[in-house]
Amino acid sequence: MYKKLVVYFCVIFLMIGCKVDPKINAPLPSNNLVEVIPQGWPQPNYTFSVNTISQDKFILGRALFYETMLSADNTISCGSCHQQVVAFAHANHAISHGINNLVGTRNAPALFNLTWSKNFMHDGGINNIEVQPLAPIQNTVEMAENINNVLAKLQASTKYKDLFNKAYGSETVDSQKMLRAMTQFMGLMYSYNSKYDLYKRGENNVQLSDAELRGYNLFLAKCNSCHKEPLFTDYAYRSNGTAINPFVNDSGRAKVTGLTQDKYKFKTPTLRNIALTKPYMHDGSLQTLNDCLNHYTNPITNTTNLDPLLIPIGIPMTSNEKQDIIAFLNTLTDYKLLADKRFADPNF
Repeated sequence: MYKKLVVYFCVIFLMIGCKVDPKINAPLPSNNLVEVIPQGWPQPNYTFSVNTISQDKFILGRALFYETMLSADNTISCGSCHQQVVAFAHANHAISHGINNLVGTRNAPALFNLTWSKNFMHDGGINNIEVQPLAPIQNTVEMAENINNVLAKLQASTKYKDLFNKAYGSETVDSQKMLRAMTQFMGLMYSYNSKYDLYKRGENNVQLSDAELRGYNLFLAKCNSCHKEPLFTDYAYRSNGTAINPFVNDSGRAKVTGLTQDKYKFKTPTLRNIALTKPYMHDGSLQTLNDCLNHYTNPITNTTNLDPLLIPIGIPMTSNEKQDIIAFLNTLTDYKLLADKRFADPNF
């Protein structure tokens, strides 16, 4: 009996000891990390020829993307305003909120297929993907932090010294390593597996419905001049006549160039995953896709530098045509990207 009791209590103590150890979560999968150029797509503007892709750099970049230490009060990460569930846009936020609930002036754009971009932000103010994170980090109403403070916080972290060592063979944290790791994470966010893509590639016998096919043909006739396949943007800066918010009076591209002819021009957004990324326009002023199409058929009031393609009467569309175009736009949602665990927050 005594021996049985001893064995019993030993087992109990072992079980208690196991419970005391913290749970160690296995890292999320990061396999198949390769540069992708889908068939028929142009060559990307940025390649990983210098910033060589590796699993450890990607994992570091993912940790940094979701790291709140990048903000002044340690509350805001890149992932706060770029959420995977809505294609890395900001769910139902017209204007994104930064530290201390401060409000900016523009809608947070969706993030994917970034290596094809030559310039970033709505006004194209950043010209290299490797330095793009510096803009929100140092913006006073977004993350409001100084890059040197960020590096100091990361250097003081045992977690990040280990991650940097695994990625680069040194515990030393510097801005180039940090930004290149983030570039690997963001640059590998590819969106090319929507219903539209499967249809175009002839995969899995995917067909468009009658409404979707009508919408596709209408899209080619009425929208493709600016939202060119296959990326669904021409990366140009245009004024589409979005009404001016008098409290902001955002001059768009002119803020970067200083040119009068660039006033109220903004970069053409991609329409991939557009069904998820509401509200719309650079200022989040339109709530639905139907609102967006109505904008082009209603009288346009802001005609300063209005794009010639919208002169003199916008884009004529009937109500039925609008519904068909929306049916087609819904085929641009890439559910594979939304469910890809490689890009999920490793903290959850």
